[in-house]
Amino acid sequence: MKEITVTELKQLKDSKADFQLIDVREQHEFEICEIGGELIPMGEVMDNLDKISKTKQVVIHCKGGSRSGAICNALEAQGFTNVYNLKGGILAWANEIDNSLTKY
Repeated sequence: MKEITVTELKQLKDSKADFQLIDVREQHEFEICEIGGELIPMGEVMDNLDKISKTKQVVIHCKGGSRSGAICNALEAQGFTNVYNLKGGILAWANEIDNSLTKY
């Protein structure tokens, strides 16, 4: 599984790179804090494969990196070669990039 750090993700965002950011947390978590990703809860990802790009870089995140890591592995098993797990998840983003985010 490939990973990306929050610093690397910030560079992607700042450079306006063409990538897809997917948040696999639940709706109630998304409402607490979010970083601009498209919400596809973990349990719904496999039913929404058509929403995930096969051509551009796809960064997947959750709260701490475990759920998104599992999704990255599942997507790789489906033939995706362009998915990256956000190391440390949104908690790492809140700690290292934007400490104004609500941690939970």
